[in-house]
Amino acid sequence: MYQKLTPKQKALTINLDPTIYGTFAEIGAGQETVRHFFRAGGASGTIAKAMSAYDKDFSDAIYGKEVKNRYVTQNRLRKMLRYEVALIEERISRENNPNRKFFSYANTVTTINFDKTLKGHGWVGIRFQTKENEDYNEIVIHVKFNENDATLQQETLGNLGVNLIFGAFNYYDNPRNLIESLYDDIAKDGLEIDMIDFSGPAFDYVDNRLMSLQLVKHGMTDAVIFNSQGSNMLPADVLYKKNIFAVRGSFRPVTKVNIDMLKNGLEMFQKDATCTHKETEVLIEITISNLRADGDIDERDFMDRVDILGRLGYTVIISNFSEYYRLIDYFASYTSGDIGVAMGVNNLLMVFDEKYYKDLSGGILEAFGKFFRNGMRVYLYPYKDPETHELLDSANLKVEENLKELYKYFKHNNRIVDITNHNPEFLGIYSREILRKIACCVKGWENQVPEGVAEMIKERGMFGYKEELSFKQFS
Repeated sequence: MYQKLTPKQKALTINLDPTIYGTFAEIGAGQETVRHFFRAGGASGTIAKAMSAYDKDFSDAIYGKEVKNRYVTQNRLRKMLRYEVALIEERISRENNPNRKFFSYANTVTTINFDKTLKGHGWVGIRFQTKENEDYNEIVIHVKFNENDATLQQETLGNLGVNLIFGAFNYYDNPRNLIESLYDDIAKDGLEIDMIDFSGPAFDYVDNRLMSLQLVKHGMTDAVIFNSQGSNMLPADVLYKKNIFAVRGSFRPVTKVNIDMLKNGLEMFQKDATCTHKETEVLIEITISNLRADGDIDERDFMDRVDILGRLGYTVIISNFSEYYRLIDYFASYTSGDIGVAMGVNNLLMVFDEKYYKDLSGGILEAFGKFFRNGMRVYLYPYKDPETHELLDSANLKVEENLKELYKYFKHNNRIVDITNHNPEFLGIYSREILRKIACCVKGWENQVPEGVAEMIKERGMFGYKEELSFKQFS
């Protein structure tokens, strides 16, 4: 466990370290970070330069123009970091400054507007060395402000900048501690960090998907997204003005049922929404509660699931949304396009269970107002009872007596539709049975998962798979 320090203590500690030397470039919210270092004392040994290039023409003259004149972007931040590091390397002699670790801290931020309609957000990052003459590392984060006052947002940004600089030099060998330390002296409800990216030689061993998981796990954001290559993505970039189709599941492991549900549900969704694949963002969602189903989160198990999904080419969202309406509400904050969710019968029954909405003042009606919003449809995959062999779909699904008319309303208005083009051969596939067979090395599950998945599970020993059974297991 790291020791929590105040921003002043952290700034002073950095200032008193003769090996740390760098620049500050802050755009959009004042020089809130560097002022901590000026006030702490001993700043002359740390700060090579501090600047705020507010004028766009002046800023363009330094860092170059941006496409579509967008300045609060990840691309702009990385340009600033690399430009400033190149400048310090050019102007500061290594011979006259032995043992010094150079850094550049930068942010490009917009705070809350005058009408308080846009809360404000921004990019914050540091490019730094852990050893003299070593290649540089980078930590880049995206923040969203929740405070309703520009001055408070500026103070929060200043504290965050100090925490990031201090964490980079003191916790680079423990990124989990570094992430937790970002909120020292900052209230979690005042600031959201919804993307983080580590790169460079000090972080060669770091998987940014695991770092994203920490953000959701510790309540720093409600959801994170990464693509099939494992790169962290900004939710706003992925979801903005898109039609969204999502499938929630445990994917432990992913089965042919999951893929059949997704592909056939997506085909129906695109027909209903009259949209193309290019206009649609397809997301595989795993909730934190699902990852915690067996207790604390097993990071190996998490990586097994997302590695397979990535190999299959899917974008993954990890969320803190136990209830479906919260997921749809989240999507709707980024887009006015159509939203579709594919789910099985059991999940739909949970949606119609009132016990999940006791904390809402409007109860299940409030939840359904958010869930079945305009353009939102449920694509229902049927369920075959393994004992009775009865096929359950929207026609014979039984909800509580007091909710029957509500259910009929959504069904008759095509807000709940059956996935009719499903493959009947897949209805006898159950993920728990596959998992049991994998763990017990029982053959026959291989043809129930998508092509290439069985080989991946065997090669990497996923989900408890072992190549051979011991003698005791046969007896």
